[in-house]
Amino acid sequence: MIQVELSRESPWPDGEWEALAARAAAAAVERTPFAGLAATPAAVEISVRLASDAEVHALNRQYRGKDRPTNVLSFPMVQRDLLESVTLNSDDGEVLLGDIVLAHGVCAAEAAERGVGLADHAGHLLVHGVLHLLGYDHGDDAQADAMEGMERDALASLGLHDPYPVTED
Repeated sequence: MIQVELSRESPWPDGEWEALAARAAAAAVERTPFAGLAATPAAVEISVRLASDAEVHALNRQYRGKDRPTNVLSFPMVQRDLLESVTLNSDDGEVLLGDIVLAHGVCAAEAAERGVGLADHAGHLLVHGVLHLLGYDHGDDAQADAMEGMERDALASLGLHDPYPVTED
């Protein structure tokens, strides 16, 4: 089963963030070959932190060498090739899949720019972050297309906007 542990700091407003994160995580996992993680008896934990831009800026600088805040950071704790067997080998029935951190100011600005609510944009970024925890990336066009397709499907199941509109060349 997928469990989400969420912490929130100011300036993130009160809201149903943990429920949103749980729905986003389930929707993302279900669109991958790792869908069985949702049904495993082991607790597959995802830690979500709703943080300030300053905190995400520091993490981005420390772990990615980029001296600016970003919308979402994902820190996987399990290598992709071990995901299918990891729950079987869990000593205590718990597996930490990884951490996701969202920056409030960046997320709020992006939501306003796209004309969507903060919670809807955060839902998209949580789906995106969970896919990163599962080993997906957007480093090249083929990877980006595959990841965006899973995101679109997950977001549609949540009733959220498509952040990747198709443009005519």
